[in-house]
Amino acid sequence: MPSLGADMEAATLREWMVKPGDAVTRGDIVASVETTKGIIDIEIFDAGRIEQLLVVPGTEVPVGAPLALYAPAGGESAAAPVALTPVMRAAEPHAARAVREPVSGRAREGPGQRARASPAAKRRADEIGVDVTRVSGTGPRGAVTLEDVERAAAEAKPPAADMRSAIGLAMSRSKREIPHYYLGTTIDMTRATAWLEQWNAAHAVTERLLDSALLVKAVARALETYAEFNGFWLDGRFEASGEINVGVAIRLRRGGLVAPGLTTANELPLTDLMRELQAVVQRARGGRLRRTEITNATITVSSLGEDGVETLYPIIYPPQVAIVGFGGTVQRPWAADGKIVLAPLMAATLSADHRVSDGHRGSQFVNEIARLLQHPEQL
Repeated sequence: MPSLGADMEAATLREWMVKPGDAVTRGDIVASVETTKGIIDIEIFDAGRIEQLLVVPGTEVPVGAPLALYAPAGGESAAAPVALTPVMRAAEPHAARAVREPVSGRAREGPGQRARASPAAKRRADEIGVDVTRVSGTGPRGAVTLEDVERAAAEAKPPAADMRSAIGLAMSRSKREIPHYYLGTTIDMTRATAWLEQWNAAHAVTERLLDSALLVKAVARALETYAEFNGFWLDGRFEASGEINVGVAIRLRRGGLVAPGLTTANELPLTDLMRELQAVVQRARGGRLRRTEITNATITVSSLGEDGVETLYPIIYPPQVAIVGFGGTVQRPWAADGKIVLAPLMAATLSADHRVSDGHRGSQFVNEIARLLQHPEQL
């Protein structure tokens, strides 16, 4: 049973997609499990043949316990513990549970197969997080219609408190175990706002940027200098990460949130980062996050500016050691070049682990983020 986070202790096996004797290749979906994060599909690392299924569906299995035995391709006939990795299909709790049980007798399509569905049905399924490959269609030749998607969503259980409880447990652990300290500053976004307007006016729609891309990139670039904020507290010590993977807190439509990581965000050009950010938001809200996106974030950025919040003080997500918060941009009087002007201002905060860093280094880190945002052309 693979782990999907430091707080995961067990999960319930829901379904096997294979049987003994089946040949498998790298990336094949072999099982699904249920955690507080939702229904998660498990894929296999290596090619081979399934020898034995060790767990009956409906069984709760602790992390690390073997689920099946398989013989590697080209290897000896003796079976070995199966190598599994989870791929998230339903980031929203229970969103996929109802659509895994077809309402009609049409056979469910196998993993990776394309479902026949109308454009309207596909569009609506993406909006509300329904996997059309798991919906039984009532249209011509079993095609999934818009009504089928709406019915599947209606039959899904209301968002349970599972994810909210898991978030609460993680945050309680964070506040209990991590000695937080908090810093805040106000950033003059005049140059960043003007630069964004000029950029977007000069580029095609597909290459236009939102300020969220600038925020993520500024944090990622600042981490190149202040590496003590980029990594994990594990086994009583800090382990710096070799990559800068910025997690982005995303609110889910059915309640709860996830914070998938953008891999090597410091190295991505802004246009590529913007595309990755849009894609990961769509996958998160559509219930199609991958395991690496769930587990690889080395720091998190949280922004509530679009909700009208001016300042937030986020809680560190363990085992990370820092989280950066951004509020919305607000027009306020500001002293600049010896004059009082009306300027777009943004509040930025840092919550960090005092076991790894201190207020002096934290203030330098925050000031570097502010400096980079005032020179967006350097991003």
